[in-house]
Amino acid sequence: MLENRVTQMLGIRYPVIQGGMQWIGKAELASAVSNAGGLGVLAALTQPTPAHLAREIERCRSMTDRPFGVNLTILPTASAPPYEEYVDAIIDAGVKIVETAGSSPKAFIERFKRHKVTIVHKCTSVRHAVSAERAGVDIISIDGFECAGHPGEDDVPGLILIPLATRALTIPVVASGGIGDGRGMAAALALGAEGINMGTRFVCTQEAPIHDDLKRALVAATENDTNLIFRTLGNTARVFRNSVSDEVIALERQPGGCKFEDIRHLVIGSRGRDAWISGDCDGGVLTAGMVMGLIDDVPTCAELIERIVLECSTRLRESLSLLDTCGGRNE
Repeated sequence: MLENRVTQMLGIRYPVIQGGMQWIGKAELASAVSNAGGLGVLAALTQPTPAHLAREIERCRSMTDRPFGVNLTILPTASAPPYEEYVDAIIDAGVKIVETAGSSPKAFIERFKRHKVTIVHKCTSVRHAVSAERAGVDIISIDGFECAGHPGEDDVPGLILIPLATRALTIPVVASGGIGDGRGMAAALALGAEGINMGTRFVCTQEAPIHDDLKRALVAATENDTNLIFRTLGNTARVFRNSVSDEVIALERQPGGCKFEDIRHLVIGSRGRDAWISGDCDGGVLTAGMVMGLIDDVPTCAELIERIVLECSTRLRESLSLLDTCGGRNE
């Protein structure tokens, strides 16, 4: 059921991938997604050092015997993490699937390939996806403007971006951004994608390692409860609307704009990390997508994935039935 190139390449039952979310992509969540038939993903940079990542990989492996991946987000910063050492930790631990995001993973592709690691690369534009395919990645995860985190600067929604990407690429495409149920999965498959990637929807599951108060806040939120910060800095990020992100936007909109140093104290990662743990909705910047408007419960990962796959199958069958009724299907 739903077997395609993505399930075959990743060794999973369903083409459903959990986004490698900072502070949230830990063993509890990743193992639960993998055990449910999808692909769970650890967030490498959630771990303070490569040694900590190696231990988290082993902890995840003790909780599932199914495939899981590791996300490595590569960003140009003044004090960059030791990416080479994180790559070493992934390879040395025997992980066979990596999700890369941010900047091009070109510098690490040859090493991953040498160790038979399948590379899923997240992109927000077709031009970057085409470049990544040329560089040798195996699967593209294409992020529409609806997504949580960094949607790029082109503001192209998934309904346009997914078919553009599938038309331009020969490798499989996974749809990301704005997907939280089986209807979204059916739409993604109809648009040519061979799987889905979900972040915010998996935050609202029982196994997600965050405070229940924040899960309830995301369930209560609507599609209008996100903010786009860093727009004036050319590094747009979609986050949960709270007092912190409101203040960031106010500073960006002031005459003359602002510099990153003016908002650093508001957006520093440790504030967001602590807020996810404490349940303080106004404790820091919290990444979340517009899909919040489609979320109304906090199921287990197994319940969620089974529900999505069943609804997707039902929707696709209904579409075929409609085609038969209209006489548009050749026998």
